[in-house]
Amino acid sequence: MNNYSNEGKDNSEVLDIIDLPVSVSNLPKTNDDFYRMAFQFQQIMMIYESAVKQIETKLDILNKESKVSRKRNPIETIKSRIKSPDSIANKLEKKKKPVTFESMMNNLNDIAGVRVICPYISDIYAVRDMLLKQPDITLLDQHDYIEQPKESGYRSLHLVISIPVYLSKTEHNVKVEIQLRTIAMDFWASLEHELHYKNTANIPDSVRRELFRVAETIAMTDREMEEIALELQALE
Repeated sequence: MNNYSNEGKDNSEVLDIIDLPVSVSNLPKTNDDFYRMAFQFQQIMMIYESAVKQIETKLDILNKESKVSRKRNPIETIKSRIKSPDSIANKLEKKKKPVTFESMMNNLNDIAGVRVICPYISDIYAVRDMLLKQPDITLLDQHDYIEQPKESGYRSLHLVISIPVYLSKTEHNVKVEIQLRTIAMDFWASLEHELHYKNTANIPDSVRRELFRVAETIAMTDREMEEIALELQALE
Protein backbone atom coordinates (compact mmCIF):
# COMPACT_ATOMS: atom_id res chain seq x y z
CA MET A 1 0.00 0.00 0.00
CA ASN A 2 2.90 2.39 -0.64
CA ASN A 3 0.71 4.59 -2.85
CA TYR A 4 -1.51 5.31 0.14
CA SER A 5 1.11 5.95 2.77
CA ASN A 6 2.39 9.30 3.93
CA GLU A 7 5.94 9.41 5.21
CA GLY A 8 6.19 7.67 8.55
CA LYS A 9 2.74 6.09 8.27
CA ASP A 10 1.99 2.39 7.99
CA ASN A 11 -1.37 1.54 6.47
CA SER A 12 -0.79 -2.17 6.00
CA GLU A 13 -3.92 -2.80 8.08
CA VAL A 14 -6.03 -2.10 5.00
CA LEU A 15 -4.69 -5.29 3.43
CA ASP A 16 -6.60 -7.24 6.03
CA ILE A 17 -9.87 -6.37 4.33
CA ILE A 18 -8.84 -6.82 0.69
CA ASP A 19 -7.34 -10.29 0.59
CA LEU A 20 -10.08 -11.76 -1.63
CA PRO A 21 -9.75 -11.07 -5.37
CA VAL A 22 -12.84 -10.01 -7.27
CA SER A 23 -12.20 -11.35 -10.74
CA VAL A 24 -14.19 -13.33 -13.25
CA SER A 25 -11.80 -16.25 -12.81
CA ASN A 26 -12.14 -16.20 -9.03
CA LEU A 27 -15.79 -15.55 -8.25
CA PRO A 28 -17.14 -16.61 -4.84
CA LYS A 29 -17.96 -20.31 -4.86
CA THR A 30 -20.12 -20.42 -1.71
CA ASN A 31 -22.58 -18.15 0.01
CA ASP A 32 -20.03 -17.50 2.75
CA ASP A 33 -17.46 -16.38 0.17
CA PHE A 34 -20.02 -14.10 -1.47
CA TYR A 35 -21.03 -12.44 1.80
CA ARG A 36 -17.40 -12.05 2.86
CA MET A 37 -16.52 -10.46 -0.47
CA ALA A 38 -19.57 -8.16 -0.33
CA PHE A 39 -18.69 -7.11 3.23
CA GLN A 40 -15.11 -6.37 2.25
CA PHE A 41 -16.23 -4.24 -0.69
CA GLN A 42 -18.68 -2.38 1.55
CA GLN A 43 -15.88 -1.64 4.02
CA ILE A 44 -13.63 -0.26 1.30
CA MET A 45 -16.39 1.90 -0.20
CA MET A 46 -17.19 3.25 3.26
CA ILE A 47 -13.59 4.44 3.56
CA TYR A 48 -13.78 6.21 0.21
CA GLU A 49 -17.15 7.76 1.10
CA SER A 50 -15.66 9.02 4.36
CA ALA A 51 -12.78 10.65 2.46
CA VAL A 52 -15.25 12.40 0.15
CA LYS A 53 -17.27 13.69 3.10
CA GLN A 54 -14.12 15.16 4.65
CA ILE A 55 -13.22 16.95 1.42
CA GLU A 56 -16.76 18.28 1.04
CA THR A 57 -16.70 19.57 4.63
CA LYS A 58 -13.35 21.28 4.12
CA LEU A 59 -14.55 22.96 0.93
CA ASP A 60 -17.79 24.08 2.57
CA ILE A 61 -15.88 25.66 5.47
CA LEU A 62 -13.46 27.42 3.11
CA ASN A 63 -16.38 28.70 1.06
CA LYS A 64 -18.12 30.11 4.14
CA GLU A 65 -14.90 31.68 5.37
CA SER A 66 -14.40 33.40 2.02
CA LYS A 67 -17.98 34.65 2.09
CA VAL A 68 -17.35 36.30 5.44
CA SER A 69 -13.89 37.71 4.72
CA ARG A 70 -14.16 38.48 1.00
CA LYS A 71 -17.92 39.08 0.75
CA ARG A 72 -18.49 36.40 -1.88
CA ASN A 73 -18.27 32.63 -2.41
CA PRO A 74 -15.49 31.24 -4.62
CA ILE A 75 -17.44 27.97 -4.91
CA GLU A 76 -20.79 27.77 -6.67
CA THR A 77 -21.47 24.03 -6.32
CA ILE A 78 -19.83 20.90 -4.92
CA LYS A 79 -20.66 17.53 -6.41
CA SER A 80 -19.30 14.11 -5.50
CA ARG A 81 -19.52 10.49 -6.58
CA ILE A 82 -18.09 7.05 -5.89
CA LYS A 83 -17.39 4.82 -8.88
CA SER A 84 -19.71 1.85 -9.34
CA PRO A 85 -18.31 -1.71 -9.23
CA ASP A 86 -18.83 -2.06 -13.00
CA SER A 87 -16.99 1.17 -13.69
CA ILE A 88 -14.12 0.11 -11.42
CA ALA A 89 -13.81 -3.30 -13.09
CA ASN A 90 -13.99 -1.83 -16.60
CA LYS A 91 -11.28 0.72 -15.87
CA LEU A 92 -8.97 -1.91 -14.37
CA GLU A 93 -9.47 -4.13 -17.43
CA LYS A 94 -8.78 -1.17 -19.71
CA LYS A 95 -5.53 -0.54 -17.82
CA LYS A 96 -4.76 -4.28 -18.05
CA LYS A 97 -4.60 -4.52 -14.26
CA PRO A 98 -5.95 -7.35 -12.07
CA VAL A 99 -9.57 -6.90 -11.06
CA THR A 100 -9.04 -7.21 -7.31
CA PHE A 101 -9.67 -5.02 -4.29
CA GLU A 102 -5.96 -4.39 -3.78
CA SER A 103 -5.45 -3.60 -7.46
CA MET A 104 -8.26 -1.05 -7.56
CA MET A 105 -6.89 0.79 -4.52
CA ASN A 106 -3.34 0.82 -5.89
CA ASN A 107 -4.06 1.59 -9.55
CA LEU A 108 -7.11 3.88 -9.62
CA ASN A 109 -6.98 7.49 -8.48
CA ASP A 110 -10.61 8.38 -9.14
CA ILE A 111 -12.69 5.82 -7.24
CA ALA A 112 -13.70 8.78 -5.06
CA GLY A 113 -14.34 12.00 -6.95
CA VAL A 114 -15.28 15.55 -5.99
CA ARG A 115 -16.19 18.21 -8.55
CA VAL A 116 -15.94 21.86 -7.54
CA ILE A 117 -17.76 24.43 -9.70
CA CYS A 118 -16.44 27.99 -9.36
CA PRO A 119 -17.71 31.29 -10.79
CA TYR A 120 -14.34 32.43 -12.17
CA ILE A 121 -11.03 30.93 -13.28
CA SER A 122 -9.15 32.75 -10.51
CA ASP A 123 -11.46 31.11 -7.98
CA ILE A 124 -10.30 27.68 -9.15
CA TYR A 125 -6.69 28.37 -8.24
CA ALA A 126 -7.65 30.17 -5.03
CA VAL A 127 -9.68 27.17 -3.85
CA ARG A 128 -6.88 24.80 -4.82
CA ASP A 129 -4.30 26.81 -2.85
CA MET A 130 -6.53 27.05 0.24
CA LEU A 131 -7.26 23.32 0.18
CA LEU A 132 -3.65 22.24 -0.30
CA LYS A 133 -2.51 24.39 2.64
CA GLN A 134 -4.36 22.05 4.99
CA PRO A 135 -1.82 19.84 6.79
CA ASP A 136 -3.72 16.57 6.39
CA ILE A 137 -3.97 16.85 2.60
CA THR A 138 -1.14 15.63 0.40
CA LEU A 139 -1.01 16.49 -3.31
CA LEU A 140 -0.15 13.36 -5.30
CA ASP A 141 -0.74 14.59 -8.86
CA GLN A 142 -2.02 17.59 -10.77
CA HIS A 143 -3.13 18.11 -14.37
CA ASP A 144 -3.94 21.65 -15.44
CA TYR A 145 -6.25 21.34 -18.45
CA ILE A 146 -7.03 25.05 -18.19
CA GLU A 147 -3.52 26.16 -19.08
CA GLN A 148 -3.14 23.19 -21.45
CA PRO A 149 -6.60 22.08 -22.67
CA LYS A 150 -7.17 18.64 -24.11
CA GLU A 151 -7.43 18.27 -27.88
CA SER A 152 -11.22 18.13 -27.56
CA GLY A 153 -11.25 21.56 -25.91
CA TYR A 154 -11.92 20.15 -22.43
CA ARG A 155 -10.80 22.44 -19.61
CA SER A 156 -10.56 21.69 -15.90
CA LEU A 157 -8.01 21.51 -13.12
CA HIS A 158 -7.54 17.95 -11.84
CA LEU A 159 -5.95 17.17 -8.49
CA VAL A 160 -5.28 13.79 -6.96
CA ILE A 161 -4.87 14.15 -3.22
CA SER A 162 -4.46 11.83 -0.26
CA ILE A 163 -6.41 12.39 2.94
CA PRO A 164 -6.37 10.28 6.13
CA VAL A 165 -9.53 8.51 7.23
CA TYR A 166 -9.52 7.53 10.89
CA LEU A 167 -11.59 4.53 11.89
CA SER A 168 -12.01 3.10 15.39
CA LYS A 169 -8.85 1.01 15.15
CA THR A 170 -7.10 1.93 11.91
CA GLU A 171 -6.00 4.85 9.77
CA HIS A 172 -6.08 4.82 5.97
CA ASN A 173 -4.70 7.39 3.56
CA VAL A 174 -7.23 7.55 0.74
CA LYS A 175 -6.84 8.95 -2.77
CA VAL A 176 -9.49 11.36 -4.02
CA GLU A 177 -9.66 13.04 -7.41
CA ILE A 178 -10.82 16.66 -7.30
CA GLN A 179 -11.92 18.43 -10.48
CA LEU A 180 -12.21 22.21 -10.36
CA ARG A 181 -14.09 24.00 -13.17
CA THR A 182 -15.91 27.20 -13.89
CA ILE A 183 -19.66 27.13 -14.46
CA ALA A 184 -19.03 27.52 -18.19
CA MET A 185 -16.44 24.71 -18.30
CA ASP A 186 -18.82 22.39 -16.49
CA PHE A 187 -21.64 23.25 -18.90
CA TRP A 188 -19.48 22.30 -21.89
CA ALA A 189 -17.99 19.16 -20.29
CA SER A 190 -21.40 17.86 -19.19
CA LEU A 191 -22.95 18.25 -22.63
CA GLU A 192 -19.86 16.86 -24.37
CA HIS A 193 -19.97 13.81 -22.10
CA GLU A 194 -23.67 13.31 -22.83
CA LEU A 195 -23.04 13.48 -26.58
CA HIS A 196 -20.32 10.85 -26.32
CA TYR A 197 -22.47 8.67 -24.05
CA LYS A 198 -25.48 8.75 -26.37
CA ASN A 199 -23.42 8.26 -29.54
CA THR A 200 -21.48 5.02 -29.18
CA ALA A 201 -20.34 5.25 -32.81
CA ASN A 202 -17.37 7.43 -33.68
CA ILE A 203 -18.28 11.11 -33.63
CA PRO A 204 -17.64 12.76 -37.04
CA ASP A 205 -14.65 15.09 -37.32
CA SER A 206 -16.99 17.94 -38.23
CA VAL A 207 -18.77 17.57 -34.88
CA ARG A 208 -15.47 17.37 -33.03
CA ARG A 209 -14.35 20.61 -34.67
CA GLU A 210 -17.62 22.26 -33.70
CA LEU A 211 -17.29 21.09 -30.10
CA PHE A 212 -13.75 22.49 -30.00
CA ARG A 213 -14.96 25.82 -31.42
CA VAL A 214 -17.66 26.02 -28.74
CA ALA A 215 -15.09 25.19 -26.05
CA GLU A 216 -12.90 28.06 -27.27
CA THR A 217 -15.88 30.42 -27.25
CA ILE A 218 -16.74 29.40 -23.70
CA ALA A 219 -13.12 29.89 -22.60
CA MET A 220 -13.15 33.40 -24.07
CA THR A 221 -16.42 34.12 -22.27
CA ASP A 222 -14.86 32.93 -18.99
CA ARG A 223 -11.97 35.36 -19.41
CA GLU A 224 -14.23 38.25 -20.37
CA MET A 225 -16.57 37.69 -17.43
CA GLU A 226 -13.60 37.68 -15.05
CA GLU A 227 -12.36 40.95 -16.50
CA ILE A 228 -15.81 42.49 -15.97
CA ALA A 229 -15.83 41.22 -12.37
CA LEU A 230 -12.42 42.78 -11.73
CA GLU A 231 -13.58 46.11 -13.15
CA LEU A 232 -16.60 46.10 -10.86
CA GLN A 233 -14.46 45.19 -7.84
CA ALA A 234 -12.21 48.15 -8.58
CA LEU A 235 -15.23 50.47 -8.34
CA GLU A 236 -16.22 49.26 -4.87
